Amino acid sequence: MSLLPLTFLLPLAGTLILALSRGRLDARACAAVGVTIVGLAALVASWVGWRFLAGGGQSIGITLWTWVAVGDFRPTIGLTLDGLSLTMLGIITGVGFLIHLFAAWYMQGEAGTRRFYAYMNLFVASMLLLVLGDNLMLLFLGWEGVGLCSYLLIGYYYQTAANGWAAFKAFIVTRVGDVFLAIGLFLLFRELGTLDIGELLARAPQVWQEGGWQPRLAALLILGGALGKSAQLPLHTWLADAMAGPTPVSALIHAATMVTAGVYLIARLHGIFELAPGVLTLVGVIGALTLLMAGFAALAQTEIKRVLAYSTMSQIGYMFLALGVGAYEAAIFHLMTHAFFKALLFLSAGAVIVSCHHEQDMRRLGGLWRKLPLAYGGFLVGGAALAALPLITAGFYSKDEILWEALAAGHGGLMLAGLVGAFLTSLYTVRLIIGTFHGEPQSDKARHAEAGRGPLHGLPLIVLAVLSTFLGAWIHPPLSGVLPAGPGAEAHGAGHTVLGILAAIVSLGGLAVAAWLFLARQHWLAERLTGGREARLWWLWHRAWGFDIAYDRLFVRPYRGLVRVLRSDFLDRLLLLAGWLAWALHRGLSVTQTGKLRLYAGTMVAGVALVLLALVLRV
Repeated sequence: MSLLPLTFLLPLAGTLILALSRGRLDARACAAVGVTIVGLAALVASWVGWRFLAGGGQSIGITLWTWVAVGDFRPTIGLTLDGLSLTMLGIITGVGFLIHLFAAWYMQGEAGTRRFYAYMNLFVASMLLLVLGDNLMLLFLGWEGVGLCSYLLIGYYYQTAANGWAAFKAFIVTRVGDVFLAIGLFLLFRELGTLDIGELLARAPQVWQEGGWQPRLAALLILGGALGKSAQLPLHTWLADAMAGPTPVSALIHAATMVTAGVYLIARLHGIFELAPGVLTLVGVIGALTLLMAGFAALAQTEIKRVLAYSTMSQIGYMFLALGVGAYEAAIFHLMTHAFFKALLFLSAGAVIVSCHHEQDMRRLGGLWRKLPLAYGGFLVGGAALAALPLITAGFYSKDEILWEALAAGHGGLMLAGLVGAFLTSLYTVRLIIGTFHGEPQSDKARHAEAGRGPLHGLPLIVLAVLSTFLGAWIHPPLSGVLPAGPGAEAHGAGHTVLGILAAIVSLGGLAVAAWLFLARQHWLAERLTGGREARLWWLWHRAWGFDIAYDRLFVRPYRGLVRVLRSDFLDRLLLLAGWLAWALHRGLSVTQTGKLRLYAGTMVAGVALVLLALVLRV
């Protein structure tokens, strides 16, 4: 396992090479460095994974050096490889490499590609540090690293003010969650005396009683950090605006890896949440509410990437639902399949956007299925997996497992929310595909769309399409012994089969209703949405239930008002008085600096005379 550190050192080296090249590498060379580095990291991860599984899958720890030594506080730069970190390692490097490969096609002709690949490589390195770190200090370092890279990549097109504000919004909202997480780390160290994850999980049940205030508070603080990073209620508002970045950024950071960091964090610290069952139930409730809220919001979006953004919130809501019922393995399984089909959907959306000259409003697209057959196929396969089309898609198996675990845990309400979310998913997925690819072209950009060509464009889409089918569901994360078994792990039987059939009926029923609404009743639906109660409901969904409006009035406007008040703060003016006096004295004394020696000599004589006079008078 001596090669394990290379998995994050290689992308870090790529960042340094690109950042220090100072224009000596052209765009093609920058792309080659960025893609090759992540490809090498993926190869190293494959070798490490094969050796790990061949050795029996036992957890392995590697300590590189001691980071800080202050008394008993000695966090190390150490890595841990177990089934959970191996699963995340494969997703980050494998899917990340395919996205980098597609980006080499997508970013052709763009300015600043050196900056783009440097940020992307740094993100991969930070994400790998997050999942491989054996202590929470190292995890937090990676956690903040991906937050920084997210800010930089969302605001990549910084020349447009709206993109800069989107990046700023993402940074601020996720920082709110990060503050909760940092306080949680302080609490864990104060109460348990360590931040080593293995020791932490071993000491927690020995020191804390189940249901005590300490584990409840620690779990709530950790949950706050997870909500911000994974865009769950109420810290979800940043994700839709984060689509301002390049589409490969959306695929990598906001679909396959970073937004799942919160899911990984809760699964990794499951021992803390097991001691706070009320907080664990809250995790499931938040996931259920988010998947429903985001599902309705996705129905009313008009831009391709915003539909996929709210879809991402909804699918992560399923993962939180699974975590909340104790089905950690089901949550990670859905995390993996979601990375496959959502990356496929985002990259296919990128192919559409580039082919249509960066048009992404569905109202100005249409009629593309003949012109863009590969992107259309990617949407069909990825959309089928997203809607959990039974038996043939990877999404069906992972989502069905979550619903069964919720039912087996006795949370019928959460299971019902999952079924309603599955119905909504089918609706907005069909609407997305029909609005983008069917009907007549609605603009010149759609009429003159040109299909992408070459392996950089086609290979990632084909590989991800294969992984989004039932073949991807054959990949079972090696989580046995790492995470507790879910409540329904040993009870697969008639009940599971019946629920699977019900879930399939709901999914297929949603497809049928969507086809009827968006094809047969398209004009009737458009009329209903132009006025009356339906129009007001559509407006509410289009604005994602008004959270941005509420936050603007509750937090942003009062803060700006406070800034205007403090701008004329008399205390601030009083403090500035000292600086003004120093400036005035400087101006007064500078007048005396004339450069005339006679004046200087006369001044010195006068000064000496005054001193002597003062001494004589004193005597």
